[in-house]
Amino acid sequence: MWQAGLDASLERLAVYEALLAEDERERAARFRFDRHRHEYIAGRGMLRVLIGRYLGRLPEALIFSYSEYDKPYLKGNSLQFNLAHSGGLALYAFCLNDPVGVDVERERALTDGMQIAERFFSPAERAVLRSLPEEQKVPAFFRCWSRKEAFIKAVGEGLSYPLDVFDVTLAPGEPARLLQIRGSEEEARAWSLNSLDLLPGYHGALAVKSRHKTLQKFKFVD
Repeated sequence: MWQAGLDASLERLAVYEALLAEDERERAARFRFDRHRHEYIAGRGMLRVLIGRYLGRLPEALIFSYSEYDKPYLKGNSLQFNLAHSGGLALYAFCLNDPVGVDVERERALTDGMQIAERFFSPAERAVLRSLPEEQKVPAFFRCWSRKEAFIKAVGEGLSYPLDVFDVTLAPGEPARLLQIRGSEEEARAWSLNSLDLLPGYHGALAVKSRHKTLQKFKFVD
């Protein structure tokens, strides 16, 4: 897992933009606000730099294919990867062979947190969230959301995968873990779920379909 800031200078942004494919530049141009456009360019540019380092290729020569759910991948290559960003912080996850997903959420005040949880979380997760003291509910909400997002991104089906058919841990001090998937604890045991120690106020998680991977953490310096 790599951690990086997205607050790049205009000079760096020009370098990153030069690495992008035409479809990525077109997507960047569709962002309404400069901040979102710059974060997209920096995020995709650094992704290309990191993949280029792993594979010994020029970043600008990489050709991404996309799944029906818009997840990028490299045809004929065993390197699995995923990207997430929130509040100017980006996370990149890489793994050989096994599906991997990563998510980061910047904690913020929520006036409708419980309503969102009641709509999207599983019955078991909702029960845990309701049982917590008021001051612990917002951090628990974002812990839960980041862990669920990491898992569905690893599955590769995006939000078409129902969020309420699997359970993750979310209580304070409880290790990150998938508890069941569609009622199967055995299926959940095939996955590793990791909580990521990030900047204060951020919650992150990484999911990989393997029980035998060691998580290594790096900070991106270009």
